[in-house]
Amino acid sequence: MSETHSFNGRILCETACELGEGPTYDPATGKAYWFDIMGRTLHELHLATMTKATHALPFLGSVLAVVDPERQLIVSDQGLFLRRVADGALSPFVTLEDKAQNRSNDGRVHPSGALWASTMGRKAEKHAGAIYHIAGGTVTKLFSDITIPNGICFSPDGRIGYFTDTDVNHLMRVALDPKTGLPAGAPEVLGDETGTPGGIDGSVCDADGLIWNARWGANAVDVYKPDGTKIARHLVPAAQASCPAFIGDKADRLLVTSAWQGMDAAARLADPHAGQTFELGLAVKGRFEPAFAI
Repeated sequence: MSETHSFNGRILCETACELGEGPTYDPATGKAYWFDIMGRTLHELHLATMTKATHALPFLGSVLAVVDPERQLIVSDQGLFLRRVADGALSPFVTLEDKAQNRSNDGRVHPSGALWASTMGRKAEKHAGAIYHIAGGTVTKLFSDITIPNGICFSPDGRIGYFTDTDVNHLMRVALDPKTGLPAGAPEVLGDETGTPGGIDGSVCDADGLIWNARWGANAVDVYKPDGTKIARHLVPAAQASCPAFIGDKADRLLVTSAWQGMDAAARLADPHAGQTFELGLAVKGRFEPAFAI
């Protein structure tokens, strides 16, 4: 039986995102980034000074990866773009799929430098999405017929990949080639959460191999062991927790995004912190995200 811990953290940003997602941290600059997907906005927060900036986007962005000090990669509903950090200028990089009815969703860089990125229907149409592997400019479809792809993260040694279809609520694991991030076997169910409230959403894997998963609809971040055992639940002050990220100079803090998507006025009144961005308030053994290798 896992232990439930109350929220002892803080609100990092009071801006209420309709769909806060895709958080990450750049240790070279000390800045955390996340998206409001539906708001077409990239949020930037310098942790040491708490200086905040927002960047309007011409698309629905959902994943950001560092390429080098000058460039970032953004995954969007219009494909993948390189973003120049100095001025935000965007240039097309590669297309994921030719489906105008889809948008991008979850994604993360594998230790090899390859990226896993996912797509889904704009209205979460059944089985419309997929998960892709991007190595440089080469795109490979890994898994298809997914409704709401989420939970993409990797073991520290790069030998295991994790993901979910939130609509199915199975936490999946798949053996990987650590040198490429490509599957070396078929996915298997690691955790069956179909009978529990909420949905498996975004995840990160820490230095000990523990999986930290935002539990959409349950005000929580859950922690799983690599064997699928759930060992802890950490509450957050918004029902729709969406994705965690390790932040700070030692990657020992945890940021959590949330969303007010789908809530009417009464629901938002009952969930006043919906869409805000939080720091969990406990020490973690995190890892910095690898750079995307072009």
